Amino acid sequence: MLFELATPTRMLVSVDADEIVAPGVEGYFGVLPGHAAFLTTLAPGEVTYRSGQSEHHLAVGGGFAEVTAERVVILAENAERPEEIDRERAERARQRAEMRLQGKSPDGSLEEIDFSRALEALARALTRLLVWSHAQSR
Repeated sequence: MLFELATPTRMLVSVDADEIVAPGVEGYFGVLPGHAAFLTTLAPGEVTYRSGQSEHHLAVGGGFAEVTAERVVILAENAERPEEIDRERAERARQRAEMRLQGKSPDGSLEEIDFSRALEALARALTRLLVWSHAQSR
């Protein structure tokens, strides 16, 4: 089946895939050829697709997925391939988000925190680190 993943600024993937797993807002979902059609919102997370014996991982920051029997199209708010991820930057983002969730600003002072934004930032950072680590383990 055709798998395409695009952001507002670029097309990241356009390949024939045997299986796709993506982070829906209600949990991860898998798609095989012939799947029933549906449309869903994506949460920040890891998209995995398999073509033959090759498995590929991408970090996405939310968006939408359209599934039909013949194709899966993901329109992501942002997305990165593992080789595009700066691990040190993602680690710093994770640390900042964790500090904010503790009610502290990056300089250590107490401040009013938008917890939903901090949770989203933490999810994005953890996803980027996970995708990066999958690429390193091959």
